[in-house]
Amino acid sequence: MRFGALSFMRDNRSMSSTPPERAVETATSADATVRRAPKIQNFLLIGAVLGLVVAMALTFIFQRSPEDIDTSAGEIYYSPGQVFGFLLLICVPVGLALAGIVAWLVDRSTHKRARIVRMDKVDVRADQPQVEQQPSSPTAQQEDTNS
Repeated sequence: MRFGALSFMRDNRSMSSTPPERAVETATSADATVRRAPKIQNFLLIGAVLGLVVAMALTFIFQRSPEDIDTSAGEIYYSPGQVFGFLLLICVPVGLALAGIVAWLVDRSTHKRARIVRMDKVDVRADQPQVEQQPSSPTAQQEDTNS
């Protein structure tokens, strides 16, 4: 096996080296707007991760021990896992919403720097020469001679 610069190229013997009989070429051009756009999924992912971090921070900052709870006043003790779950249900959607708004604002700001470019599209359609079809099996040849 050869590992040179051209080792990836293969010979395609089935392709014809002669040009087709007729080639029809059509060209069209159109204007298109080109701009850079942010990837919204990256913003949403960052928003979800920030919501997770905020929920975790709030869980441990405002953690109360069971001795600090006054049950006679109707206070209920929630474990840190329950508090984290409640805060997660609030902080992640808020993070997603804020990140989505930031992504939308960045997307809107890219419209100002949009450029209009001219695109040319060239279609080349070549008529292929007709190839006679050979019978595929000896029984097909016998059927042709019998009829």
